[in-house]
Amino acid sequence: MIIEAARSLDPPPLYAAVEGALDGERASRRAEIALEGGKHRVLLSREAIEARVAEMAREITEDYRDQDLVMVGILKGAFVFMADLARRVELPLEIDFVAVSSYGKDTRSSGVVQIIKDLDLSITGRDVLLVEDIVDTGLTLRYLAEMLRSRDPASLEICALLNKKEARKVDIDIKYCGFDVPPFFVVGYGLDYAEKYRQLPYVGILEDLEGSD
Repeated sequence: MIIEAARSLDPPPLYAAVEGALDGERASRRAEIALEGGKHRVLLSREAIEARVAEMAREITEDYRDQDLVMVGILKGAFVFMADLARRVELPLEIDFVAVSSYGKDTRSSGVVQIIKDLDLSITGRDVLLVEDIVDTGLTLRYLAEMLRSRDPASLEICALLNKKEARKVDIDIKYCGFDVPPFFVVGYGLDYAEKYRQLPYVGILEDLEGSD
């Protein structure tokens, strides 16, 4: 199931998993933002993310029974999502990471992908789940998927927490998707802007960068 993020931004949107939240919980989320001191608004709450990640882990557990699962996280953005997801997958699995650069300190992907860290594990003949934080243009992810498929895995599927469809430049088949999000620059839960905001427990929109992708 894909939960589509609401487009209304004032007040901060709530989603299916937290539509019944109490006023006190909403106030608590606003307080979190104030404590961070940044100009950003909550797009996806901690509770909504936790609920959706648990659902995705159950789907993965069911689909990969009796398979040789290797979860490959794309650094740095996917590290929080990857950790939470892997802990909830009730199967034997191995974990590896690749690190790439296509943004630098800009808000738009250049489409030029630099491999900073390659895999340590062999994936030949194994079932690979490529875990990404957000898919926007799809250029980086397509490059990585093609590179990994050239190493002859038994299968390769894509899992992404966030899907920014309106920014897409190439077709990407995402088997496991957490949320569709509007075309704003988002931070938190592993996602950054100039290496800041990764530690936030929710996903927020940087107000000064709305409309960037």
